[in-house]
Amino acid sequence: MPNPSRDEILASSKGWAASFLNFLPGLGSGYLYQRRWKPYFLTIVSSSSWFALGFFLQGDSEPSKGEQIIGISGLFFISIVTVIEANLAFKKASKKIKTEKEKIKPSKKKGWFK
Repeated sequence: MPNPSRDEILASSKGWAASFLNFLPGLGSGYLYQRRWKPYFLTIVSSSSWFALGFFLQGDSEPSKGEQIIGISGLFFISIVTVIEANLAFKKASKKIKTEKEKIKPSKKKGWFK
């Protein structure tokens, strides 16, 4: 039995589940569900960089309400981008697999003269 391709694995996942997992924690866990390691690590690096940037810019002072909103908005933005990207990747892989299956499927002619 051959190993499934990257597109077959991605198309066999549920797009809504990957999108939900990317949105809720906001750390790219939907990419783990889809077995997409590069986007997952890129999301982790970007989220960690956002936290580190806020930590270093804050210094020793307590963050104001505006700074807290900016921090949460940045994480929300990362989350929304990963939701959209995971859903688009799922749709692209599903479409690709569907067209490949249609190409492989032999057309059966029915009738007396084949």
